Amino acid sequence: MTASTQATRALTGAGITFGTYAYAYSKGSERIGEQAAAALGRPPEQVFKTLMLEVDGEPRCVVVPVAASVSMKRAAAVFCGKSARMMEPAKAERLTGYVVGGISPLGQKRRVPVALDDSAMKQAEIVVNGGRRGFMIALGPEDLRRATGAEVARLTAD
Repeated sequence: MTASTQATRALTGAGITFGTYAYAYSKGSERIGEQAAAALGRPPEQVFKTLMLEVDGEPRCVVVPVAASVSMKRAAAVFCGKSARMMEPAKAERLTGYVVGGISPLGQKRRVPVALDDSAMKQAEIVVNGGRRGFMIALGPEDLRRATGAEVARLTAD
């Protein structure tokens, strides 16, 4: 599938090679990321979800494996903050220009600091949301880090 989103345009503009994949997005699914992993035939440790947070009231983006939970304490520490919480969905949509379930760490309307879970660096290739529900991008973890300027750190809860 050839599709153009802000995320794919950002990668193309940066000269980064990537693949795209589409799957049947199920809006009612509680585990959208795990549904995507299964639909793509990928192990969950290769598929990453994008979460928008507020760290000490400032917008931040974290990218973690779909089956994992983010540690708010670790996320706050990565961004040199005291506390972190999930951003309200409507605010995340306004800030990123994407709809919830389709938020990509790439090509966001307003660029914010990004942190990538260190488990990504153990994979040859990872999959992240491509900027639309049911649309994913596969790329090397170092390419994602470079394209987003992400800090790599342990972000998941034990």
